[in-house]
Amino acid sequence: MNLIIPMAGKGTRMRPSTLTVPKPLFPIADKSIVEWLIYEVFHSTNIPIQTIAYIIHPDFGKAVEEELSQIAQKYKAQGKIYYQEQALGTAHAILCANDSLNGNVLIAFADTLFKANFQIDTQKDGIIWTKTVDDPRQYGVVVTDENKKIINFEEKPENPVSNEAIIGIYFFKDGAYLKSELQYLIDNNLKEKGEYQLTNAMENMRKKGYALYSQTVDKWLDCGNRSTTLYSHQVVLQENNVISSQKNTITNSQIIQPCYIADDVIIENSVIGPYVSIGKSTSIKDAKIENTIIMKQSKIQGCAIHKSIIGSFSQIQSKGMKNIMNIHVSDYTQIEVE
Repeated sequence: MNLIIPMAGKGTRMRPSTLTVPKPLFPIADKSIVEWLIYEVFHSTNIPIQTIAYIIHPDFGKAVEEELSQIAQKYKAQGKIYYQEQALGTAHAILCANDSLNGNVLIAFADTLFKANFQIDTQKDGIIWTKTVDDPRQYGVVVTDENKKIINFEEKPENPVSNEAIIGIYFFKDGAYLKSELQYLIDNNLKEKGEYQLTNAMENMRKKGYALYSQTVDKWLDCGNRSTTLYSHQVVLQENNVISSQKNTITNSQIIQPCYIADDVIIENSVIGPYVSIGKSTSIKDAKIENTIIMKQSKIQGCAIHKSIIGSFSQIQSKGMKNIMNIHVSDYTQIEVE
């Protein structure tokens, strides 16, 4: 089976972090968002995955492509890179992976984290994973019969007839057939709300007798902005056996679990945790940090930091134990508090 991951979006809701790091490569504990997605799929699906096809923007650069290829190799799969230069909708994004749309395909958009059982019934034409939400107006939704067979789709409905939101994970038994339906939308310029929508292709398939079923996920976690990302980070640390590196120096400090500490971190006279991730080669002295993500090679001194995201190569210092809360800064940021 081919795993296709559309991830070409600019992640504007997660700025300023995504000014320097593509959102799917943003770190959540010991893995990036996209690797957590791959990890969950590989550890829960019953079908071997040979190829991971990433759909990215050309501006992401070679370093990102190399990192994605290394992630695929880590899971003993072949990594392939495809490009989407313009954001023309979900159907257009998937079609960019043209050569990988064959046989069994699993499509997972790299927007969110989730917990699910991907035991796939390959006798079914297709499966769409969903989650019940309070307000489905910002999502695609499905309407199902008593057997969970989908009888209707709606894309971001103004007056929802269902609260079963499509979370962005799909199985199709026949990838080539899906490809032909996606191409039909493009060839005939069939857009909805200005974009080529996967839900329109699936509705066409359903009307032609292609039986699509809904299957629910256990958890669906958003990484859209600072607050939702920190909540998702907290859940990941709580529910996964995330193991910190032993290659660091911790002196006269308390670590309140769960936390993740990467290689070559120095911590002195500090209280860390709960719910803290610290990137490689970061230095923390005389600090108290809770519910915060700190990326690599940063320096924190003399601060009490809570509910924050700190970019790489940043310096946050205070001459006294000053309280810093709810900040979200990108790489190379310098903050000095008097």
